[in-house]
Amino acid sequence: MAAPKVAVVGAGVVGLSTALCIVETCPSCSVTVLSDQFSPSTTSDVAAGMLIPHTYPGTPIHVQKQWFKETFTYLFAISNSAEASEAGIHLVSGWQVFKNTPKEELPFWSDVVLGFRPMSEAELQKFPQHRFGQAFTTLKCDCPPYLLWLEKRLKATGVQMYTRKVADLWELHSEYNIVVNCAGIGAHQLVGDEQLFPVRGQVLKVHAPWVKNFIRDGDGLTYIYPGIHRVTLGGTREKESWSLSPDPGTTKDIFDRCCSLEPSLQGAQDIKVKVGLRPSRWSVRLQREVLSQGGFKLPVVHNYGHGAGGFSVHRGTAKEAARLVGECIAALQGSSSRAKL
Repeated sequence: MAAPKVAVVGAGVVGLSTALCIVETCPSCSVTVLSDQFSPSTTSDVAAGMLIPHTYPGTPIHVQKQWFKETFTYLFAISNSAEASEAGIHLVSGWQVFKNTPKEELPFWSDVVLGFRPMSEAELQKFPQHRFGQAFTTLKCDCPPYLLWLEKRLKATGVQMYTRKVADLWELHSEYNIVVNCAGIGAHQLVGDEQLFPVRGQVLKVHAPWVKNFIRDGDGLTYIYPGIHRVTLGGTREKESWSLSPDPGTTKDIFDRCCSLEPSLQGAQDIKVKVGLRPSRWSVRLQREVLSQGGFKLPVVHNYGHGAGGFSVHRGTAKEAARLVGECIAALQGSSSRAKL
């Protein structure tokens, strides 16, 4: 058969990474990215891009760890290359602090990040309201530059990108052999996934160049993540809220919480407020499906529902989605050779 045509729906970090992995593993494919939003208008652009995994209750821990490890290894290599600054990827050290000792003192990802250890008494003195903490070094992606870097890589390999609102995956069946659904929160409408719900996140991006270390409260609600140009202060986790409008009361609450962890932030300037809807599910939906209508079939690979953990596992899930696309291609080639017989 001719080179299989693959459409990837969605241009956030998951969609672009999946498209790149498909090109890398199936170079004979013709890949097109379709999305109604590209950077800087995607949910990924709002994300802090810190590699600290969130746990998916419905996904086996060894699978989550594999996804995280593959993502960390991939980004660590970029951070050690001449492209680190263009891709917006850098190492950052810091602390995760707890008011009470957590049940799990060693999270499943502790041996993937660098130099994970309990905090010393001297370090804990910086956080008088907290009794336990962990220190480690991880990676941070500055999201808009990373998305642009991914787009540039894709264009260099001949991938086409079109601004297009896809209302129904079936509308693509006459143009493409395989469709990959990386629509994020858009999958709620696109494929009618009732298990997918938004978790609204509001963050502040501030100018505070003296803040060099990340600080994260163990409950995951309050965090300070320094990037190359700006520091991200967060945050919120509002389930089932679809509002993209910044809330001034929330802005003040986030700022006050972050200042209680790092008082020097009182001097932060040029505060910008961003809101994104995390596409959350009990587990990431990563699977093959064949849609059929009127005697026609359309192979689909789903890769969405990463919630707050998209950056931490994006490359690992993209590799798995590309493997599933390879299975779809093999099935198509098998049926076309049988048809010739």
